[in-house]
Amino acid sequence: MLDLHRLKALHAVAVYGSVGAAAEALMVTPSAISQQLAKLERETGSTLIERSGRGVKLTDAAGLLAEHAERILALVETAEADFEALRGTVVGRLSIAAFPTAARGVLPSALRELKHRHPDLDLVLYEREPERQVREVARGELDLALVQDWLNRPMAIPEGLSRAPLFDDVADVVVPASHPLADRREIDLAELHGERWISSSPGTVCHDWLVFTLRTASLEPEFSCMADEYPTQIALVGAGHGCAIVPRLGRETLSADVRAVPILPRPTRRIFALWRTDAARRPAIRAAVDVLRQMTPPPGLLSVSGDVGTSATSGHAAARSGQ
Repeated sequence: MLDLHRLKALHAVAVYGSVGAAAEALMVTPSAISQQLAKLERETGSTLIERSGRGVKLTDAAGLLAEHAERILALVETAEADFEALRGTVVGRLSIAAFPTAARGVLPSALRELKHRHPDLDLVLYEREPERQVREVARGELDLALVQDWLNRPMAIPEGLSRAPLFDDVADVVVPASHPLADRREIDLAELHGERWISSSPGTVCHDWLVFTLRTASLEPEFSCMADEYPTQIALVGAGHGCAIVPRLGRETLSADVRAVPILPRPTRRIFALWRTDAARRPAIRAAVDVLRQMTPPPGLLSVSGDVGTSATSGHAAARSGQ
């Protein structure tokens, strides 16, 4: 009889293209994946993996078995969800992913509350870029994800997924404490004409969003530094290298050498919980979404309302990465 764990390892290699990437997705070591594949080869009496340069490739036999594994794993997941729904208890493993600022600013307290309410729930957290979250939820590799939706870069949601709005996150301009506008209660973005800017890397959703935001105020951005982590951007602002626009979610207490000032127009992103529509019958999914919606948003963030279970079938291009 074929072992499910070994089929899962093979399927992960087929999906992610390498032993290392499969190991990262399953949160195990590459050695563990290789061992599972070696045992699966002995079980099937077939060669499944061939060396190709520094990597590996699947044989025809492995490709066929991986196709069957995908269907088998989906059936197992459905059976587990049906059984949990029948029992009506919040148990089992629940994998949750979030982009970095949500992983830092929302999930620590939410997971603590969820574990307090449902001690038999086995929680696993992943920090993921938004586009990867959506793919992995759609494929059934993640149960739940926190995603973001900027006005200029709506998140594409594939058919078969549902989402619930959690809250809105507002962004401010961060300037050096010595900046002439640092003590203002509010700044019109157009007043920052001629400033140099600190941004995430080109091609990321955060960079594209910043460029869009500045251009809506007729500002053509000149970049002095590129850094993908907001704490690094804030440190660069404090050292006098430019200004940055930083969301409030997950933002740490600012040092004395910088100021965060609200700006107009006010940049806002919506934060959603995302899950497979078919998995909504799982009590664990419902419990997690309920906790996320009941959590008090961090200071300065605006709560939003919406129907849990809203199905989303289409959208604009998904974000490549984001904080």
